[in-house]
Amino acid sequence: MKNSLDYSQQELQDILQKTTELVLQQYAKLEQQDGFHDYPQTKVASWFDEPLPLLGSDAIALLDLVKQRVLDTATGNLGPNMYAYVMAGGNQISTIADFLTSTINQNATKWHLGPAMTEIEKRVIKWTAEMIGYTTEAGGVMVSGGSAATLTGLTVARNVFCRQYNVNQNGLFGMQPLTVYCSAETHSSTDKSISLLGIGTKQLRRIATDSEFKIDLQQLQQQIEADIEAGFLPFCIVGNAGTVNTGAIDDLTALAHIAKRFQMWFHVDGAYGGLVSSLPELKDKYAGMELADSIALDFHKWLYQPFEIGCTLVRNWDVLRESYFKQADYLDTSLEVKTDRLEFNEHYFQLSRSAKAFKVWMSLKAYGFTQIQAMMQKDLALTRYLEQQIQSSTDFELMSQSDLAIACFRYIGNQLDTAQIMAINHALIPALEKDGRIFITGTRLRGEFVLRACIINHRKNTESIDYLLHVIRDVASTLPT
Repeated sequence: MKNSLDYSQQELQDILQKTTELVLQQYAKLEQQDGFHDYPQTKVASWFDEPLPLLGSDAIALLDLVKQRVLDTATGNLGPNMYAYVMAGGNQISTIADFLTSTINQNATKWHLGPAMTEIEKRVIKWTAEMIGYTTEAGGVMVSGGSAATLTGLTVARNVFCRQYNVNQNGLFGMQPLTVYCSAETHSSTDKSISLLGIGTKQLRRIATDSEFKIDLQQLQQQIEADIEAGFLPFCIVGNAGTVNTGAIDDLTALAHIAKRFQMWFHVDGAYGGLVSSLPELKDKYAGMELADSIALDFHKWLYQPFEIGCTLVRNWDVLRESYFKQADYLDTSLEVKTDRLEFNEHYFQLSRSAKAFKVWMSLKAYGFTQIQAMMQKDLALTRYLEQQIQSSTDFELMSQSDLAIACFRYIGNQLDTAQIMAINHALIPALEKDGRIFITGTRLRGEFVLRACIINHRKNTESIDYLLHVIRDVASTLPT
């Protein structure tokens, strides 16, 4: 029995060489990568159905097994044939960054546990605020993704808004019920956050949207006034800086003014579209985001990062510390030299944190933000190309317009009636998944089922878009009408 878990230097070199080969094989076949592999759940489960291993196995043989059962069967998130959800494909320098991060195993919670990683995270937060035109005094924290970013922002919102009630100690007992406002198109992470924060989803007011799927401002104000009259305490407005269904951007300036008028917190959900505000041609669409009290962002979308990394920004570091600081003897800093060290454990919930910001820092250093913006612009141009192809066709129908990289449409075939169109679009999703060449999902717009293509991947081109429509037509031709 070895006295450590380490391999010899030669063994490790062989393992790393094999790993490098596997990585290079993934990138060598990206253009041909299928969107999905249709293996039954029972078959996939059977691959891993084994007792707890008590004895080790050869690492090279293990990597061969990983290639067969994990890498070769993975959903095609890297390649150009993924259109489901919001899957940006990652980038190669971040793959390397994640590997190096795991190697040095830093805990980005206290400064002296990861000095360089702490300063890098602070710098990435500053760069992020600069990207989107937010205050230079912004504080922030790296989190797992957009959902965690929203929960973090709304936690700070609740604690700061209710500081006079000392909710950190007293909870929400005896208070007027807090109410939160968002559009009918707002991401479900808001509902989950409101539930986790003890506010309750019955106090979440989902306001109807206009013809462009933006929140109806008149109905919003009427609902706030009605809630005040009924004895509720309006607490927070959540504005959309790009919805996941259609890419709709609310009138953020108007929402900021309404929040200020009623002395409410203004949170912006920019997880899907917030970073695109850095593009000069879209700047006007995002006017008012700089007025937010907190902003949720997601870097594994428009910054093309591998999972997982999101970010919450707030107007300054003090509100983070007010929400999360808890004195503990084992975290005491009184004996440390007094400097400008920032302790993330005093500004966020987690005490064990991977150094997520490192891959963003390396990406921005390696590619430069101008090149990343060029990829954003390419994705937007490809979405406009898809919309044009749909509108010029006779067998597809465009169902929404967007400034961002989402196209909602449906297959209408030739001379199909309404019922047939509805049935064939429902049938297309499982049929396309079984086919596997592309991966696309559906959604509902005003209760009607549509196909939804999200185009955030720096590896896509016009041929990818043409292939998407070709495959949908091909699979649709096999379905009964």
